[in-house]
Amino acid sequence: MPTFLRAATLLLLAALATAGSAQTLRWASQGDVQTLDPHSQNESLTNQINGQVYESLVNRDRHLAIEPVLAAEWQQISPTVWRLKLRPQVRFHDGSPFTADDVVFSVLRARDPASAIRVYASALGEPKKLDALTVEFRLAQVNPIFLQHLSTVQIMSRAWSEKHGAARPLDFKNKQEGHASLNTNGTGPFMLVSRQPDVKTVYKRNPAWWGRFAGNLQQVVYTPVKSDATRSAALISGELDFVLDPAPQDIARLRNTAGVQVVDGPENRVLFIGMDQARDKLLYGRVPGDRNPFKDVRVRKALYQAIDIETIKTKLMRGQALPTGGITPSPLGAYNDAALEKRLPFDLAAARQLMQAAGYPEGFGVTLDCPNNRYINDEEICLALAAMWSQLKVKVQVNAMPRSTYFAKLEKLDTSLYLLGWGGSITDAETTLTPVLRSRIPGDTGGVGSWNFGGVKDARLDELAAASSSEADPKKREALVKAALARHNELVLHLPLHRQIVPWAARSNVTVVHRADNWLEWSWISVK
Repeated sequence: MPTFLRAATLLLLAALATAGSAQTLRWASQGDVQTLDPHSQNESLTNQINGQVYESLVNRDRHLAIEPVLAAEWQQISPTVWRLKLRPQVRFHDGSPFTADDVVFSVLRARDPASAIRVYASALGEPKKLDALTVEFRLAQVNPIFLQHLSTVQIMSRAWSEKHGAARPLDFKNKQEGHASLNTNGTGPFMLVSRQPDVKTVYKRNPAWWGRFAGNLQQVVYTPVKSDATRSAALISGELDFVLDPAPQDIARLRNTAGVQVVDGPENRVLFIGMDQARDKLLYGRVPGDRNPFKDVRVRKALYQAIDIETIKTKLMRGQALPTGGITPSPLGAYNDAALEKRLPFDLAAARQLMQAAGYPEGFGVTLDCPNNRYINDEEICLALAAMWSQLKVKVQVNAMPRSTYFAKLEKLDTSLYLLGWGGSITDAETTLTPVLRSRIPGDTGGVGSWNFGGVKDARLDELAAASSSEADPKKREALVKAALARHNELVLHLPLHRQIVPWAARSNVTVVHRADNWLEWSWISVK
């Protein structure tokens, strides 16, 4: 083993010093939880780990179907009114009872301007307590995916939050810290034991959980490990039980390693490139005449057609990618419409002609912001794109950084060109159209356009997307969604890349359920 790898492995072993047992899961991924505040960030790993502590009113089963959690039952009273009966005799980890007050508090908290999930919480309408175990949601307009939005809001204790100065979500982009960033109090199957950011976080089984464990875990130890080689080495040696994101180049070796198994499947997540299309001059550009080339559809299309997506798929991703021309996390979001999924062809000659026509025959310079510990091969993808775009004489400087720095930067709109992955358990196009594709509305606190970091703005797209958000008729809504997505593709407002095929790697004595939203549910895991 090389010296650097041996040293990195020794550091990992020190971090994994918690004594292992048959009912302890020691697992790793390349990055850490961003915050323990469940409303402060909307990022998959953060949501997933917080989701073992904080529960939502409804959630997903093994096949992503909606199932009751803290809401025992629900009824749609009218097109704009939903009534929920809450599960009785549920307690938070501190022993206090779960009631309707906590639901109303949590939904309003999740709507706060500092919340990264405010666009989903705002879509739930006004929550109103009818009695201790009944909540009614009164909407201003029809929400065709109300229950799916409901699954995104994790419930906190009102009393605990107010006691510890956590009545509002922490402002992650401005690096705000508080009690809720390092401490928790949920109703879920696991309880926080200790938190060392970027080192190790330990959880234990909640003995008073209302639910039924399908697995046997008593303890979970999470350790962020940036190095691909170190994660794989620790799994092979048995120091880790599970790796959420083994490197594509290691998959073949892991499949053929005794004592190790690989479980994989497509993820509901699309990776794409976003571009600043709002400013007249790029923040991080080196452009003749100080123009913004991304405002020109010919430039956007040229960059798209200069992407050799098959090389990225085969050489970089080792086949663990599904190239697409779509912008929704799943083809289901586009109703499996082949026209909406079709990519523009890789055509370097056509791309050069477009650059010439747009007035950039000698290209320009720009910085590409990229995470280095969030998506599979994220930094490597950015470096590959930079090399491909150099053939158009576009000089790209890749600015790679940890996810905690990266997302805070994007939220401040402090970018000119960026890589983003978008997905989760919801396959409906609504959760792409409203936060990612619609224009930001001045003064709006509801989250419309909150993930539109490039300032994309098109009146027709906005009109179609807004109409689809409140259309109750399924056929009419399908037509609106398809028209909005077609408009996006016509204008080349983003550069789609691929959907990830996500492999998980585990010791052979570990049983896990691979969900299409890349969510590791601890209560389903067994370690023999």
